Amino acid sequence: MPSTIPMLRGLALAGCLALSFSAPAFAAGEETDETKPPPKTETTTKCTGGKVWDKKKKECVTPNKQSFNDDDLYRAAREFAYAGQYDTAIKVLKLARNQDDPRVLNYLGYANRKAGRMELGMSYYRKALQADENYILARSYMGQALMEQGDVEGARVQLVEIRDRGGENSWAYRSLLQSLNGYRTY
Repeated sequence: MPSTIPMLRGLALAGCLALSFSAPAFAAGEETDETKPPPKTETTTKCTGGKVWDKKKKECVTPNKQSFNDDDLYRAAREFAYAGQYDTAIKVLKLARNQDDPRVLNYLGYANRKAGRMELGMSYYRKALQADENYILARSYMGQALMEQGDVEGARVQLVEIRDRGGENSWAYRSLLQSLNGYRTY
């Protein structure tokens, strides 16, 4: 469709410009590549029963809003999710003060989808994208969920959105592309 090429180029340019002028997603010193699996910490290597490693106390503790900030809760929840402890990840994410944080919403989507609650997971992905339409990791996970549901065209739409938002060289893009090509991903 030659007539759509200029429009797609315009969308890609607009996406790149939007990304270049947006504020960074993380404060200085925080992990910036949330697309790679998180490193295992004491939270999943020493703690049991949904407890989280408290660096200050140097022990496993039951997570709560008072002793952990949202970034700590988010990192612990990601680690639980990647370790296959989806319900624990959800429990920890529910403790975050900012329930509208796209990262929290995205991983609520991921953990619910992986736990077999596809529609609930999809609703969280949509909320994450409403909060930040440029959040390419949420687009990748949503695309993978669409593939699981047999919606190849919907997954392709998310792949194009990732590309047009400047994410063509990202793990989020490659992961969804692999999924479209028949490979299993996280």
